[in-house]
Formats: sequence, C-alpha cells, structure tokens
Amino acid sequence: MKTKILALAAGLMTATALASVPAKADVKIGLLGGISGPIAAMAPAMIDAAQLAFQQVNEQGGIGDGEQLVGVVGDSACNPQNGTDAATKAVNIEGVIGVVGPHCSGAVLAAAGSVTIPAGITMITPSGTSPEITTLDDKGTVFRTVPSDDYQGRALARTLKDQGYEKVAVAYLNNDYGTGLANAFKAEFVDELGGEVTQFAAHEEGKASYRSNLAELAKGDADTLVIFDYGDGTGLTILRQALENGFFDKFVGGDGMKSEAVINELGVENLGTFVASSPVGEQSASLDIFNEDFKNIGGDPDAIFATTSYDAAFLLALAVEKAGGKKEDVAAAMAEVSNGEGEPIRPGEWKKAKELIAAGKAIDYKGAAGDQNFDANGDVPGTYALWEVGTNGFEVLTEMK
Repeated sequence: MKTKILALAAGLMTATALASVPAKADVKIGLLGGISGPIAAMAPAMIDAAQLAFQQVNEQGGIGDGEQLVGVVGDSACNPQNGTDAATKAVNIEGVIGVVGPHCSGAVLAAAGSVTIPAGITMITPSGTSPEITTLDDKGTVFRTVPSDDYQGRALARTLKDQGYEKVAVAYLNNDYGTGLANAFKAEFVDELGGEVTQFAAHEEGKASYRSNLAELAKGDADTLVIFDYGDGTGLTILRQALENGFFDKFVGGDGMKSEAVINELGVENLGTFVASSPVGEQSASLDIFNEDFKNIGGDPDAIFATTSYDAAFLLALAVEKAGGKKEDVAAAMAEVSNGEGEPIRPGEWKKAKELIAAGKAIDYKGAAGDQNFDANGDVPGTYALWEVGTNGFEVLTEMK
C-alpha cells in the first residue's frame, strides 16, 4: 500500500513538473488577401501558395526552438477600409509578428499607413503594385515581391509596340492600382515610343453599365481598348459590354485582368483578340522546385501571383528566424536574407536555411519568382509575360521586357 502511495505521489510530481513547462507558442503571420471583392478568383491560389511555405517551415523544424508557424487569414477585400480592418485585427487581436499582403495596392497603402507602420510590423505584399508603395514613409518595414506598376506599365507599352499596336484607348479604374498603371503605360507608349492614346479615361467601380463610357472611348477610332481593372469585377463588365456592342476589335488587360473569371464568363471563343500581362517566375531551378511542390498539393503554378505569394511567405519566415522572433528586428533581417550575398536558399530549403542562420552564416534567397533582391525601398525587379487565351486557358504569347 505504501509503495502504491509513493508511486502515485511520484506520478503527481512528474505531471506537475510537466505542467509547469510552458507550451511552445505559435508564431503567427497575417495572410491578408482579397478573398472577397474584385480579385476573389485569384486569392485562393495566392493564399495556398503562402500556406505551402508555412507547411514546409513546420515540417523542417519550425521557427526558433520548434515553434509552429501559423498563417492567420484575413479578408482585405481589395479595398482600403477592409484592408485596415483586417490588419488591425491581425496585429492587435491575433498578435502577428508580420503580414503577407494585402493583395491590392489601396489596401496595402491604407493598412500600412494606419496599422503596420505605426506598430513596427513588417509587411510584404505579393501583388500590391502601385508606384505609391515605393515612396511610403515606412521606416523600412514595407516590402514586395512583385515589381511596381511603373515597371509593368512601361514593359506592357514596349511589348504592345513590338506587337504592332499603334493606336489605343485606355480605360482605368479610379484607384491606386488603376491610376498608377495607366499613367506609367501612357508615359512610355506616347512620350517614349510615339504611340497614340486616343482616349484616356478613369471610371468608377460597380456600375451596372459602362456603355456610355465605352462610346466615349471609341470616339478616337482606336481599334484596341486597354483595360486597367480587375477581371473579377468592373473590368469584366467593361470587357463584356465592349464585346456585346462591338466598340473595339482588340483588347489588352493589365495583370488584374488575367483572371479565370474572364474566360469562365465570356468563353474562349469570344476572347481570341484579348491579351493580358502578368508577372511570371524567371526560369530557374527555384521555379522548377516550386512548380513541383505546388502541383503536389493540388495548386496551379501558373496561377497569377502564386510564385510571388510563396516567396513573400518564405522570405518573411526567413526574416523572423534570423531576427530570433523579435518583431522589431524582422524588417532589418528581411533585407539581409535576400540581398545577393551568402549561401543560396531555394524554395523548400528551410532546414538548410535554419542551420546556416544558427551558425551565423549569410543566406541569399533565390525565389520562385526571381532572386528577390530588395532595393532601399523594399522593391524588386521582376519578369512579366503577355498572355493570350487558348484552348487550355491563359497561355504565354511572349515575354515582356
């Protein structure tokens, strides 16, 4: 009997000792995406790609002393107010150490200015492309893995000229994304290349009909309409009504128009003269690794912003690891893990990176979308392609330079 009592006491002491050991806390990163709103069809692949990065981190040792990395998903809805609200919840309620997203430029600018910059939280967007992001007074805390629209707009203008487009009309959404992209395109197409923009007009989101807008745009006798908008929202409505009324013969979209919703709603047979620009991963061993890994979880590697979303999540995880989990050091660490110097780290190589960081050695992330070497503004170079619609969906027509 005495033996049993002693054994029970020993068991209770052991249980008490175990209970006194604090459980390892999760490390949370916000994933703020346009889950609803005009890019809703794009968001799932972007979120899945980021979650793949977190999955690989957790399978290969986690953060720090084995803490699990958890993506806290919030809906920024591709607008400034929702972006601010989602960021506020992620930072103040969930206690995230960093943010991947938001997905749209207006939400990025609002969430950064109102929430993450004041809180000292590092933000990295995979798809916020407005030139205004470059000039944010962000104390070095805002990064992106996609080039600025100044780059995309000018590259698209050069590509269209090379493809024989001489006279176009431009319709753009009156927000940070649409305005920045349209202005960059026009500056290159007209001022640098001698092309003609016959009409250049902003439009507001959410109207039932844009036929009067299209009639004005068609007055300059251009046979091509360039649309800087979203293919899940107003851009789709404009393209549909332009096709229905025969206002233009050819159509060009920015990256926001490269949406499966356009094909699903309008049909391949009606999109033979529609092309759209989109960022693509540079051909590399890193891209091959990502493509295979993303396919293995059921993802589409050609989905827009899939590569940049993965890179944003993996880079932020690397920065958190290098910063020792201290949020105030993450931004500085971000600039150190991808600057062209150190041992190359490719997608999925978390264990290797973790060991090198622990040994105090420099690393250099070679991303799925490119090398991702940040400049002083947190911007990166990148690669774009012009896509056409074929029998299998969007297919690369030509590279953009």
